[in-house]
Amino acid sequence: MTIACLGWGSLIWDPRDLPTRGIWFPDGPLLPIEFARESDDGRMTLVLVPETAPLVRSLWTLLSVGDLGLAREALRRRECVLSKNAEVQIGQWERGQAGERVGAARRIERWGVSLDLDAVIWTNLSPKFHEQDSVPSSEEVVGHLNALAYEKRKNAERYIRMAPRQIDTNYRRAIERELGWTPLSEM
Repeated sequence: MTIACLGWGSLIWDPRDLPTRGIWFPDGPLLPIEFARESDDGRMTLVLVPETAPLVRSLWTLLSVGDLGLAREALRRRECVLSKNAEVQIGQWERGQAGERVGAARRIERWGVSLDLDAVIWTNLSPKFHEQDSVPSSEEVVGHLNALAYEKRKNAERYIRMAPRQIDTNYRRAIERELGWTPLSEM
């Protein structure tokens, strides 16, 4: 099986034990991605958001495992997703899989078919802000980041600045404008 993994955040610069087969390619599917998930340490991380958000070009890599279950498990472990949440928080498309897909999943399916892939996996965490399953505004994100204590703020800044340059979102532009956190990544 030829399995690809999509990425847009820390998977790119810190894959850890994710069994990649090489480089990350910059021509993944266009997806609605934004800095819209507050992590436990205060960072605002990149996640898929409702289709009303502008689309950005994701990245992808091939995995060195040929079993979809093993690939999903590797991504689940890398992303620290609880086993009980893996069915929802680790997304997948598999060639020949029945069911109607909409939104980002439909975009991923079309892209996977166009590359003749057997399967695609991705991190499917939802937006979250202040313990609510909701998409914060760019003003809320900038205010949140600006109010973080020194160590948390440095960690949050690193995450945003290390995100691939091509993940050029509206919130990223607001963060650059208000906080000066410009991309460090060459991608």
